[in-house]
Amino acid sequence: MSTTTVQKTKPVFVKVDELKPGKSGYNLTVRVVESNPVTPATRKNGSLTRPFQTPRIAECLIGDDTGCILFTARNDQVMIVLLGFANVVDVMKTGATVTLRNAKIDMFKDTMRMAVDKWGLIQVTDPVSFEVNRQNNLSLVEYELVTVPVQ
Repeated sequence: MSTTTVQKTKPVFVKVDELKPGKSGYNLTVRVVESNPVTPATRKNGSLTRPFQTPRIAECLIGDDTGCILFTARNDQVMIVLLGFANVVDVMKTGATVTLRNAKIDMFKDTMRMAVDKWGLIQVTDPVSFEVNRQNNLSLVEYELVTVPVQ
């Protein structure tokens, strides 16, 4: 039986203006511009109305000096805070600086949203010196799915 050594490579960091619809594997350092809690959906169960679960979700506007994008923070995401673990929704507050690893772009109502699933990581980092470019909001750009005929 032979063993193979996998050569690890350093992560490649990108800027917000380089994000593309439907892509994944992004690493970037961003500042949280806004963080707004989202009210969980409810459903009717017989004569009672109750929430599906009690997830805590916040919709955050994050960005860097090249642009900004909406990010959905969920309390079940993996997060490392300097000395331990914490709730993502609690840490993604206005002014916080975080590093996103293996982030992906989800499409929601034909617009881009950034997300981190179980294969990604959110890490609190030192504050950055840049001002977030709010003029280039990638979540305001609407995309349309176009079918291209195969020749």
